[in-house]
Amino acid sequence: MTIDSSLSGVFLFEVFDASDEVVEGTMKAVADKLRVNTDIGGIARYENDGYFRVSNNVAGNPWFICTLWLARWHIARASGLDQLKEGLDLLLWATKHAQPSGVMGEQIDPNTGAPLSVSPLFWSHAEFVTAVCEYLNRYKEISSFVASKGRGADVPETM
Repeated sequence: MTIDSSLSGVFLFEVFDASDEVVEGTMKAVADKLRVNTDIGGIARYENDGYFRVSNNVAGNPWFICTLWLARWHIARASGLDQLKEGLDLLLWATKHAQPSGVMGEQIDPNTGAPLSVSPLFWSHAEFVTAVCEYLNRYKEISSFVASKGRGADVPETM
């Protein structure tokens, strides 16, 4: 089976909860198989993606939307601020690899971080805004819960 970042749809479209064990296993496979293991990082679209491919040493080029889908999963499943940080790190990845103007394209070169293919790409910007809003909402939920219950308390899944 080819691992594809669009498997994120099982929780993004609320087929399953982000913390469901099937989703956990799926998203961990996406992260493991599609992580771009260069200094640039990010998440590829699917294994052996040939679209604008610049290196056979990685699964594919890092895509903003795919990396942000993984961020959204980390945010949705977070039951504490430490878990929420995993999503924040991927949001920061997106800001780091946007062009100096703030423009996000479709994908970037896995070795240099230079934009590849379409740029700007509205979808990348929409995923970023969605992920930031989800992060802020989840941060507020977790912070409020921790303030009322004490540090170390995990937020219930139903929250």
